[in-house]
Amino acid sequence: MLGALITSKTRLKLLIKFFVSAGNTGYLRGIAEEFDESTNAIRKELNQLTEAGFLERQQEQKKVLYRANIDHPLFNPVQRLVHSFLGVDKVVDHVMERAGDVQEVMLVGAYAKGQESDQLEVVVSGENLNKDYLQNLSEKTGKLINKEIRINFEKPSSGAYIVVYQKGRENRVN
Repeated sequence: MLGALITSKTRLKLLIKFFVSAGNTGYLRGIAEEFDESTNAIRKELNQLTEAGFLERQQEQKKVLYRANIDHPLFNPVQRLVHSFLGVDKVVDHVMERAGDVQEVMLVGAYAKGQESDQLEVVVSGENLNKDYLQNLSEKTGKLINKEIRINFEKPSSGAYIVVYQKGRENRVN
């Protein structure tokens, strides 16, 4: 769906990263590592999204911090589009109530690489997680959004990932 509309895989990954949660931020090198891409490819797309007003940049000593511009007139529609694309709009709030002390949720696999897929791979980390509940919920949610959802409880040692939730940064704007 979004892959046909947004042909740059890097741009799609950046939109997912910054618009899935308004609290998500990133530095150039960190994003390049997270996406497993070159800093030049990331820089080009960050510059274009910043010039269009979708992202804000903030100088912090020698680094530049990027975040979604929540004051942009298209912030809410783009965020709803990203949530719909991922199926996030149907599950996040309900899951957090019953899942345990979730510290971080990451997308890995195809979606983290900006590729559409029938499979959504998610890593959930935290304390006292209700793993049975999360596995059961992933099956039910998968049927609802017509995707196979795989949940893992250990962070990947390599490869692209996108942090979609981090405790303390859950100030999502709907």
